[in-house]
Amino acid sequence: MTDPNLPEIPSSEEKRPEPSVERSKPAIEKEATGAPFGTPGWERATLERLAFASLEEQRSARRWRNFVRLAWLLAFVVLGWTIFSRSAPSSDPSAPHTAVVEIRGEIDAGRESSAETVVLAMRGALEDKGSQALVLLINSPGGSPVQAGIINDEIVRLRALHKKPVYVVVEDTCASAAYYIAAAADRIYVDKASIVGSIGVLMDGFGFTGLMEKIGVERRLMTAGSNKGFLDPFSPQSEAQRAYAQTMLNQIHQQFIAVVKKGRGTRLKETPEMFSGLFWTGQQAVEMGLADGFGTLDQVAREVVKAEDIIDYTRRENVAERLAKRFGAAVGAGAVQALRSAPPLR
Repeated sequence: MTDPNLPEIPSSEEKRPEPSVERSKPAIEKEATGAPFGTPGWERATLERLAFASLEEQRSARRWRNFVRLAWLLAFVVLGWTIFSRSAPSSDPSAPHTAVVEIRGEIDAGRESSAETVVLAMRGALEDKGSQALVLLINSPGGSPVQAGIINDEIVRLRALHKKPVYVVVEDTCASAAYYIAAAADRIYVDKASIVGSIGVLMDGFGFTGLMEKIGVERRLMTAGSNKGFLDPFSPQSEAQRAYAQTMLNQIHQQFIAVVKKGRGTRLKETPEMFSGLFWTGQQAVEMGLADGFGTLDQVAREVVKAEDIIDYTRRENVAERLAKRFGAAVGAGAVQALRSAPPLR
C-alpha cells in the first residue's frame, strides 16, 4: 500500500526523455541506401540509389524541355493561323455596307499607313461584293510623296476596276502627302475646322560648319564623287548643290500639283497661294474647291453611300505580328552576332 500523503516516485517503467544523440555514420548510410555501412553490398546499393536519382533528374529535365518545345510549337501555330487568316480574303460576299480604311499618322514605309498596308486594305474592301463604296478616313499630316503616289495610283486603278466610288472623310488633318492621296477620290468631305492642303515639298536638315569652326573640330570626310557628301550636315554646301536639290524639289512639287489638278478638275478655284504650301481650314478648302462638303463617316455612309452598316478593312498590326517581328529581329541579331564572333576564314 502507498501512503497518499507521500509524493509519487516515478516508476522505472515510465518513459523518460531520450537524450539527444547524434546519429552515427552507419545509421545515416543505412537510411540512405537501405543497407548499413560496412555490410556486404552497401556500395552497390549506394550506386543504384545515385543512378536512379540521376535518371529521375534527367526525366524531369526531358519533360520540361518537351513542354517548352510544345509551348513554342503551339505559339507558332497560333501565330501562323492569326496572320494567314487575317490576310486571306473572305470568299463569302457580305451584306451591303460601306467599307472604310483608315489612314492615320505619318505616311511612310514600315508604318501602319504605308502604301503596302493601305493598298492591301483597299483591295480587300473593294473586292468584297457587299461593299457599296470605299471611304478613306484620313487624319494625317503627310509623309513620303512616293508612298502617297503609290496609293493615289492604286485608288485610280481600283476605282476603274471595281466600278465603285471612293470617298475621303477628313478628321483633324489632311495635309501634304495625305492630300496627295485624297486628290484621287471622287469626293472629299471635311469638318469646318479640319486642316487641309499644304501642297508643297520640303527637304530639311542642319548645318554645323560654323559651330565646328568655333569649337575647333575638323571634319574628315572622304568620298568618291565630288557631290557624294553634299547633304552632309558637317560639310559646306555649294550653290550648285543647292540648285540641284531645289530642282529635285520643284520637279516633285509639279508632280503633286498635276495630281491635284487631275483629281479635282474644274472644281478647283485656283489662287496664287493654292500650291504654295499653305494650308487652310475645312471651310476655306470647300470654298477653294479643295474639298466638296462637310460630313462625317456616319453621314457619308448614311446619306451618300446609302449603306449605314460600316465595315472597317484597315489592316492593323496585332500582337501576333508584333511578336513575329520582334522574334525575327532577335533571330537576325543573333545570326549577326554569331557571324561576328566566328573565326575568320583562312
